[in-house]
This record gives sequence, structure tokens and C-alpha cells, in this order.
Amino acid sequence: MAQVLLKNITKRWGDFVGVDNQSLAVADKEFLVLLGPSGCGKTTTMRMIAGLEEPTSGEIWIGDHVVNDDLPKDRDVAMVFQNYGLYPHMTIYDNIAYPLKVRGTPKADIKPRVEKAAEQVELTEFLHRKPKALSGGQRQRVALARAIVRTPKVFLMDEPLSNLDAKLRVTMRAELKHLSRQLQITTVYVTHDQIEAMTLADRVAVMEKGVIRQLGTPDEIYNDPSNLFVAGFIGSPAMNLINGSVKDGYFITTGGTRLVKVDGGDRAKVILGVRAEDVDIHESGQGDIDVLVYAYENTGESVMLTLQFGKQRIIAKGDRHLRKDMDDVVGLRVNPDHLYLFDSETEERIRY
Repeated sequence: MAQVLLKNITKRWGDFVGVDNQSLAVADKEFLVLLGPSGCGKTTTMRMIAGLEEPTSGEIWIGDHVVNDDLPKDRDVAMVFQNYGLYPHMTIYDNIAYPLKVRGTPKADIKPRVEKAAEQVELTEFLHRKPKALSGGQRQRVALARAIVRTPKVFLMDEPLSNLDAKLRVTMRAELKHLSRQLQITTVYVTHDQIEAMTLADRVAVMEKGVIRQLGTPDEIYNDPSNLFVAGFIGSPAMNLINGSVKDGYFITTGGTRLVKVDGGDRAKVILGVRAEDVDIHESGQGDIDVLVYAYENTGESVMLTLQFGKQRIIAKGDRHLRKDMDDVVGLRVNPDHLYLFDSETEERIRY
């Protein structure tokens, strides 16, 4: 077990900057998720920790020493990839045991360690089988067991659940969360899936264009986004972002609709953020303004209404029993206690 420390890490390929002068401290036993869209630098960051990419500048610490010059095999990290990377001609037992064999672990020690790792991921009864006889979820558990068996200082996981179907991803998320708490090994997990990040992480580093835009707990990045990118990236559906201005204590949309009362002084150009669950639906005439139902979606657990006023659209999440038709008129009220204002130019949060 060890902390991982990145000090002013930069990775360039010619004129292209993949990671731009980033520093990050991952605490001992912490489960940290690098989250962001494709090309944001999250996988590159993890590959530099593993030693598969060499940083252009900066230092990488694992435990109490710099590992920039250490080979991947000498960094005592274990990786789990998107593609399972199993040997098809080997049994599950041999796949799990392989990292121990190549490190010259005594045979007498290999068997109990493999059996323990298999038990932790509930694969004991499958040890005699080959990978082709297992489901996708079971094969991913083999890959986890192969990483666990080494008892490394650090786990590095690169989108390990993205090849699974939706139902299996939910199951494997629960297994990963339970396993991480059980093993207490420092983990860096890369994903573009915000649900994985929110459910698995102790902390989340949200990345964009090689830069960490916000680092915090799942609760912090969801409820207290520090900039427009994080606000728009986190949440399903995405946060409603509405252009407008603040005048006389009210937010006025660019179309001239006085939407909600806000604190602070007048501002010519701002962006108002509000989450779908903080937009309340009422009968026509009973909200702050009347709007048109542009689209209605029933997800089972709730309903999503896309509402239109002028050229502006806003998404509201309603009770699962709510029923509306397209072109119905409903009353809309925005919860004034859960609003976010962002500067239109800097895209940073405006705080009062």
C-alpha cells in the first residue's frame, strides 16, 4: 500500500499536449477516479503512473520514492484493462497464477494465493475452465483476480467495465466497490462513465484537455461544481445551462423571460445552471411561468419533460406517475435554493 504523487506532470507529443503540468496526490488506500471525455488525458496520466508512457517533465512518486526511471515491472502496480487480456489456452487457475510464476514465487505459495484471490471474486468453482467457457463478467473477474493475487502497492484500472452490458456493469460496480473496501489498496480508476465515477470513487478528478478541472468527492463535484465544464459534464441528464443576465435581483433569459430570483448584483452576461430535479412541474398557472411540453419521456423510475419557452429549452425530472402530452402547457418553477451562476467569459463559478 502506498500513496501516489504526481508533481507538475506534462506529456507532449510534438506540439500536442496530452497532460498539461498537472499535480495530484492519491492518498494511501484511496479509490480515485480520473473522469472525463475521450482525449482529455486520463488514460495518459494512468499510463505514466504505470510506466507505459514517459512524462515529458515532472515527477511520479509511488510510496516514498520517485519512479520515473523505474521499469513498469519494478513499480509494483497491477493493471486491469478494458479488454481482459486473458490467455485463452490457459485455465483460469493458470491465468491468475501467471503473474506469480513470472516473478519466481515458490510453487508452495502460489496455490493458496490463487485460491484466495479466486474466492474474493467468487470464481473458485471455475478454476479448471478456460476463458472461452466464462461470461464477460466472469472474465473481467478473472482479470481482477490476476491483479489481486500480486497484492501490489497500487491498482490501475483502465475502463474495466466498458465491454460489459448494462446489467453486468451494475453488478460489477457493486463487486468492485465491495472489493476495494475489502482489499484497501490504493486505486486509480479511469472512466468516461460518470455513474461509475460517482458510485465507486472516494474522490473524482474531472479532466478536460489535459487539465484537472475539479478534484473532490462525488458529492462535491455534483452539488458544488466549480466551473461550467464540470457542471455540464456531471449529471444525467446534464445540468440545464441557460444564457441570460441578472437584473434587479432576477435572472432574465436571453429571450427576455424573467425566470427566477437570484442573489448578487446586476450582470450583463451570465449562465444559469439548474439540475433537472430542481425544476418543479405544476399545473398551468400555478408555477412562476407557463411553458410548453416539447417532449415527454417515461424512464420508469421518473419522467423527463423537455420544456420550451421561446427558443429556450429546459429539462425537468418529475414523479414517475406524472403524465403529460406533447404541446401541453404546464407551470414551471425553478428551486431558488439550488442554482448555479457561471461567468460567460471565464466559465468559472460566480459565488456570493
